[in-house]
Amino acid sequence: MVSATFSLQTFEYFLLILARISACIFAAPFFGMRGVPSRTKIGMAGCIAIMLTGVLPEQNLAYTGIMEYGVIVVREGITGLLIGYSASICNSIVLFAGTLIDMQIGLSMAQEFNPMTQMTESITGSMYNYMTMLVLLATNMYHYVIRAVCDSYQLLPINQQVFQWEYLLEGITSYMSALIMLGFRITLPVFACSMVVNCVLGIMAKVSPQMNMFAVGIQMKVLVGLVIIYLAMSLISGVAGSVSQEMKRLVVYMIKGMYASD
Repeated sequence: MVSATFSLQTFEYFLLILARISACIFAAPFFGMRGVPSRTKIGMAGCIAIMLTGVLPEQNLAYTGIMEYGVIVVREGITGLLIGYSASICNSIVLFAGTLIDMQIGLSMAQEFNPMTQMTESITGSMYNYMTMLVLLATNMYHYVIRAVCDSYQLLPINQQVFQWEYLLEGITSYMSALIMLGFRITLPVFACSMVVNCVLGIMAKVSPQMNMFAVGIQMKVLVGLVIIYLAMSLISGVAGSVSQEMKRLVVYMIKGMYASD
């Protein structure tokens, strides 16, 4: 027979841990997608919180009423939300690159509704997103997200966060510059070939002005673009590596933005 006893203070401590873990899981990639059942998310958050409750040293939380305890819960939820969301927004890199590619090859009007994100995405961007997610899952990137929120208790104990909003804003600004840079690097093969096709079409328009280069150019751009995308599929591992590196950098940036180094 197994008997387990716990005090009310331990249960309140468990709820604070659960607030941070559940907020991170519901906002993180892989776990926060709408295709993942809510029971799975809640069960995973509960299991991780139970294990951390038995491992982390219990703190004496100084609060006098339910209002102060609610403020601590909100702080823990914001902490987990920032950690999970910082990893989740890195997927927009491949979506941005896919939008640029579709603009170059003439498929920008072909949009589709993604039920996972509840957003309208380009065809190439959606394909790149799923391929990158598969590579990240194969390389156990979701382990890093779980490990990051669990290790955050070493730097950010419960109710000891100091939100440095200027530092967090600097992290988002640096991510925006990395988004544009990495997006253009992914688009570069298609962009270079599209520029060559435009030069060839311009020369053909001068040589034989009786040809309808608009009708010919649209078909040629789509054909060349699809061929380049097919050939560039071998580089998807490098794209996933760049996304994972940016994901790790931004998660660390967000954790440092809530840590006060005295």
